[in-house]
Formats: sequence, C-alpha cells, structure tokens
Amino acid sequence: MTRAFDTPLETLGQVLAGPWRKPVNMLLEQSYDNHLSVHDDEMAKKLGFKAGPIEGPTHFSQFAPLGEAIWGERFLSEGCLSAHYRNMVLEGEEVRAFIEREPGEDHARIWAAKRDGTEVLKGTASIGPHAPPTALDLRLNKLAPLEKPVILRDLRVGQRTQRIGIRMDANQHMGALYPFSLNDKLAKITEPSSWYSSDATPWSRAIVPVEMISVLLQHVARQDGLRIRGPAVGLFADQEIRLIKGPLFVGEDYEIEREIVALSGSRRTESYWTRTFVYHPGGSEVIASMLLNQATLKDSYAPYAAELASLYPAAS
Repeated sequence: MTRAFDTPLETLGQVLAGPWRKPVNMLLEQSYDNHLSVHDDEMAKKLGFKAGPIEGPTHFSQFAPLGEAIWGERFLSEGCLSAHYRNMVLEGEEVRAFIEREPGEDHARIWAAKRDGTEVLKGTASIGPHAPPTALDLRLNKLAPLEKPVILRDLRVGQRTQRIGIRMDANQHMGALYPFSLNDKLAKITEPSSWYSSDATPWSRAIVPVEMISVLLQHVARQDGLRIRGPAVGLFADQEIRLIKGPLFVGEDYEIEREIVALSGSRRTESYWTRTFVYHPGGSEVIASMLLNQATLKDSYAPYAAELASLYPAAS
C-alpha cells in the first residue's frame, strides 16, 4: 500500500514543515440568510476586511501530510486537529504548516504562518483517546460567558439539535453554504491524495479529506433549528476536527447532532460554540466530532445597537 501523500516535507530540528502553498477561496458565492458571506470580497470590504478570506479549515489539509508522516495512517483514522484561527489569509498569499512533537508522544504543537511571519493559526494535533487536552479543550475552560447577548439571545448552553442525515458523494453539490463538490475541491486542494478519490486505501474506500469533514458536517447547518438573529455575518474563529472510529468515507450515509457547549464574545463579536457528534445511521457510538466556534460580527447585524439598548437599558 502506498502512502497517502507525496507532499515534500522539511525537517527543522524538532519541527516538521510542509511546503509553501497558495490555498484557493472556493466560497466566493457562499450565501446564507439571503446574502453573501464574509468570503465574498465586497461583503468583506463592507465589514472592514481587505477582501474575502480563505475559509479556515482549508488550512487543515496542509497538516494531513505532517500528521501522517509522524503517526502513519493512524492519523487519518483517529487523529485530531484543534486550532485557534489567528489571522485571515487572502487568495494569492502563501501559507506554510508546521508541527513540533517530542519523539514517542501522541500529541504535538501545530501552527501555520504567512511569508512575512504572520501567524494564521495555532493549536495541537494528536491521536487516540489518551492524548492530553487539546488546544480548544484548554481554551474552552478559560472562556468567560457571553454578557448581554443580542444576536444569540435565543441560544442556551446545553441546547441540542435533532439528528440530521448527511452524506458526501464525489460530485454532490454541497449547497448554498458550500457551492462546490468534493471533486471541485480535489482539483484545487493544497495536498492532493489518491486516497480521496480511490478505493485503493487501507479501508478499501475513498476517505473524506479533513478540511471537507467541516463541509460535510456544516452544509446542513441551516436545518439545525438554532435561532440566531439575522441577517448577520459570521466567521469561524476556532475549530477542532476529531476522528475516533476510522476515517469518514465518500458516499457513506451518516447522522449528526449538535450541542451548544459555550457562548462567548468580544468587542466585535458574539460567539456560539457547538460540538457536532457523528454517528452511523441509527447508531449510538460517536465515530467523529467537531468543535466549532462561530463568531458573529455585531456590526453586520443592522439593529444591534437599538436592540442592545432595548434589552439592556443600563448598557446604553
């Protein structure tokens, strides 16, 4: 069996580095709440950004060859990437991924940076059920609760969604939230692999790339029934994708449910953290999960100031 990747890697002491890559923005036509997202150049400029950024999990692909180089195919079946997104990347900018691990350990430090040294993301990679707490485990434990919610005032920690069926076929258009197919992505993915399109894998099935696990789990997000005031624009601020019982497969039916595990905020955002659980249809065993912090921009919600003053008069 051949390896999953032939990505050229460089050893820098204890650090393993991937090549410089230029990821492609495939969300220029993404829409929700009947408007374009922050990944559209004009919408991004209205919100104070230079242009529409690359979606965060796109960078996860650059860590797949690094994880496989350290832990072998086990990383593709029970690996975890946990990251805080630090700075946006625009199409045309180069990004490099790094991993630092002590020999024999089941966890490592990861980060990605631009040519000028700007940090794109930082976090942890790990394998198996006995690894230490992830970067986002630690981050969650330090979060202050959201005060004076406006956009997210209808959400509650512990709120759980109903199960929803999901599937990703090779040529399946993933909808308004992700206006492309897996094959469209594979034509532009930073780290190509035959394992994403061929049955010639250790599992005799094509596997879903780690960045496309985010798409698989999120393309049905509008069916969740979680009430978020809008229209408003949000972005991914933190994300963790964890495989527990093998890879997720192309053309396979799954079910998911989500739980709100935290509500937090900043000067510019209101954030809701959801943990998505993946099951085989009708099953009770969690086979994969995703932790996601979606930060909604206060400035993108037109009545924010008026509703804040109405809901919390002492704050106005």
